[in-house]
Amino acid sequence: MALKVNLYKNKNQNSTKFGRVYARVKNSQPIGISELAQHMSEHNTPYSKGVIRGILTDMASCIKELILMGQPVKIADLAIFSAEVTSDSATTADKFDLQKHIKDVRLLAKSTGIVTRKELSEDALLEYTEMAQRIRSGEVKLSNEKGKYLEGVEQQEP
Repeated sequence: MALKVNLYKNKNQNSTKFGRVYARVKNSQPIGISELAQHMSEHNTPYSKGVIRGILTDMASCIKELILMGQPVKIADLAIFSAEVTSDSATTADKFDLQKHIKDVRLLAKSTGIVTRKELSEDALLEYTEMAQRIRSGEVKLSNEKGKYLEGVEQQEP
């Protein structure tokens, strides 16, 4: 199955790339742990969907626990998961306050092994979405108007 690609126009008038056309992946709805477990159980494994689901559920909570202790977790051929903070600055170190200056904590995932940028780029099969094909053929025009995706069709999600 191919990775579907939509087209969009840069509508940031302050950008030097204003009006240029770019590609975005058109993702479908995400699947949950249950669906992932079902998919995995269909790949010649002796483990049932229920066993796999339990392992994945425990894995997610354990990764969270470990990264919140500052321990990155590497899952070979997937990613190294770690935590990162974003913060506002303080004028001096003694004025820095964790409660006041830390804005949030977020998950970082650095791809490894078979899902690195290079590997994904080499293995991806790309295909235009139906809408992107209509745009390319000139049947539908991209709009420069901010907040508007296409001219000539009802408002649609890019």
